[in-house]
Parts: sequence; structure tokens; C-alpha cells
Amino acid sequence: MEEKKLYTLLVYSENIAGVLNQITAVFTRRQVNIESLNVSASSIPGVHKYTFTAWSDEDQIVKITRQIEKKIDVVKANYFTDDQLFIRETGLYKLSTDMVLSEPEVSKVVRRFDASITEVNPTYVIVMKNGKTDEIISLYRALDAFGCVLQYTRSGRIAVTRGTQEQVSEFLKLREENQ
Repeated sequence: MEEKKLYTLLVYSENIAGVLNQITAVFTRRQVNIESLNVSASSIPGVHKYTFTAWSDEDQIVKITRQIEKKIDVVKANYFTDDQLFIRETGLYKLSTDMVLSEPEVSKVVRRFDASITEVNPTYVIVMKNGKTDEIISLYRALDAFGCVLQYTRSGRIAVTRGTQEQVSEFLKLREENQ
């Protein structure tokens, strides 16, 4: 059996209600859990970009990608490994102000991870970290070791291909020429 890897799927669609539900149903039918999800406008007017991450083997992710691409409102879908993309996430950490003030090492950890303190009040300190998934998680673990984390959350992954334009751009250009 093939080893599971974390794949990122970039799906482009027209901005139509219900597309997200259609796409997530493909994952559900194949019993693959979505690890993260981000939806936003793309650089192409009228086209939205969905960024999914999921642990899977390549055979299964190929099938999922093909099924997603068959959806009528989906323009294009591709899957990638981390080395094929430029990836970022954001982590937010709410820390106990008392713990931060009483333990100077906490501030050193925040600086060492190149995170920023965005708010300080008598009850809590908000720390924000932008970076790769493993960096966000590592900072959480380092802060959690002090017992000062009140809340923690991580954004969905945002990703762009390492090419010069959206991969869907070439697809749309060819489709337009063939019409």
C-alpha cells in the first residue's frame, strides 16, 4: 500500500453558490478528510480559487482531482506536493499576560520564531506568526510547553504555483481558442 502524503489541491471555478458543497462531497464519498480549506477570488476575474489540503496516496488524489474536474462549474483542478508550491499560513496565539510577564523565555521564543506581538492587554497577549505549516505548529508547541496558551488557531493554507501565472490561465486560453 502506498504511503499517504499531504497533497494540496487547487481548484478553480466560477463564483456560483453550491460549488464548495459539490467539491467537498467528492472527498466525503472517498472518505478522505480535508485538513485545511481556503476560498478566495483568483487573479482571473470571475474565477474563484479553492485551496484544499488532504492526506492521501497519489492514486486516490488523482481520482479525487478527476472527479472534482468533472463538476460542471469547476474550471480546472490540479494536485500538488509541497515542493511544487509557495505556501503560507497564519497562526494566532492568545497567551496569558501574567505568564508572559513572569516567564521571560516566552518572549524569547516569540522572537526566535520571528512572530509578532499584535496586542497586549492586562488579560492576554496576541501573537501572530506567518509561515509554513510546520513553523506555525512548532511555535504552538514551544509556547504550549510554558502553559501560557489560552487559545490557538491556524488559517487554511494559501498557495500559489511556482510558475509565472495561474495554471488555469493557460487552460482558459486554450478553451477560448477552441470555441
